[in-house]
Amino acid sequence: MVMQTKHYDIVVIGSGPAGESAAMNAAKKGKRVAVVSDKEEVGGNCTHLGTIPSKALRQSIKQVMQFESNPLLREFATLRKPSFPQIIQHANRVIHEQVHLRGAYYEKNGIDIIHGQAKFQDANTVKLGSRGPILKAEHFIIATGSRPYHPENVDFTQPRIFDSDTILGLDYSPRKVTVIGAGVIGCEYASIFAGLGAKVELINPAQTLLSFLDWEISDALSYHLRDAGVRSRHNEEYEKLEYFDTHVITHLKSGKRIKSDIVLWANGRTGNTDELNLEAIGLKANSRGQLEVDNTYRTNIDNIYAAGDVIGWPSLASVSYDQGRAASNSIVDPTASVEIDRFASGIYTIPEISTLGKTERELTNEKVPYEVGKAFFKNTARGMITGEQVGMLKIIFHFETLEILGIHCFGDQASEIVHIGQAIMLQEGSANTMKYFLSTTFNYPTMAEAYRIAALDGLNRVF
Repeated sequence: MVMQTKHYDIVVIGSGPAGESAAMNAAKKGKRVAVVSDKEEVGGNCTHLGTIPSKALRQSIKQVMQFESNPLLREFATLRKPSFPQIIQHANRVIHEQVHLRGAYYEKNGIDIIHGQAKFQDANTVKLGSRGPILKAEHFIIATGSRPYHPENVDFTQPRIFDSDTILGLDYSPRKVTVIGAGVIGCEYASIFAGLGAKVELINPAQTLLSFLDWEISDALSYHLRDAGVRSRHNEEYEKLEYFDTHVITHLKSGKRIKSDIVLWANGRTGNTDELNLEAIGLKANSRGQLEVDNTYRTNIDNIYAAGDVIGWPSLASVSYDQGRAASNSIVDPTASVEIDRFASGIYTIPEISTLGKTERELTNEKVPYEVGKAFFKNTARGMITGEQVGMLKIIFHFETLEILGIHCFGDQASEIVHIGQAIMLQEGSANTMKYFLSTTFNYPTMAEAYRIAALDGLNRVF
């Protein structure tokens, strides 16, 4: 049987955010492009296992919580609380809509979607499976994403052990959950299960939750998780698991034991590179399966680039999308390629968090004179109307120049609100100062008004 060989300018391996943006950008600039997807549907892990389902899940639970806290709606919320599988059904609807939308994008831009597992034969050739076609291209972009890290001493075949992918197949609502790993994914799922009424044990090897955050934001997250029924066990490390038909016992190195219905392993991720046959081209991934790239997203093989979760930090869908575009530009339009180094992060706990720029701790260590302006959501007219009693916008600015140095937001719509400040913070020169928020008229009542309140609060401290 003669293998079919297809020729392209660029072959993108992976159809998640990085792969999609890389392919779209190259196609719009006249290149013949193919995207290899190892799933039957496009979208990558972001659409099928990560960002989309977990955020859809979170949104449904948040709506239930809002019903329960609203005196007008509380009676309806208690009539029939949805189960975990019912909420997952809603997430599946969103996934289906996303796949349909993204498939239409590829078709509109004339991009071939080829399904299968790509394996490199040489630096210009990949083969899809034993019987699939051979694809030849001048350039390749690896955007295969990542998957949950599986340590050897955890048996993931046990029915009560889950990771952040398999948890989406849980078919009942557990009463007690142990989450091992208190990074972003662990904190998000801890708040999701707490929102469903489960008792959650969050195992955190560090001293505080998400220590890269501004200290007030981290403290606020700890308080609200605790208030929702999450017990954060700081400075604790997992040692081993004991499996039983009806429960799991988690043993900690400190000697403590925790009994729960299920265990969710949320401790690290691994790049999806082990099936690519990288040895054939002399490309080597690190111990976590991640690829090293330069500031143009080129690997140490001249015609092969990589972007998204497969290159590691920050592993955000939004940044992956920009990285894919930048990698593509490095091939088709080098003058347009930029390194993605200033971005807002969104953490979808309940309530959510978003942050951009420096923290107080960083500025203190750098001996930069700064001041802080704050606005509490409960004091805004919009917050009073919607009943949002939780949340704060914090702006850190230079004491002398008034330049905005950091924006940190906690509460409802935090990941939306932060972008208003981002637009000003990234301006050049005198346009990036706190005075902008006083000279601009914000709609009233809105959550955006928090910027004016925070600016008044901060500037009152220096004038």
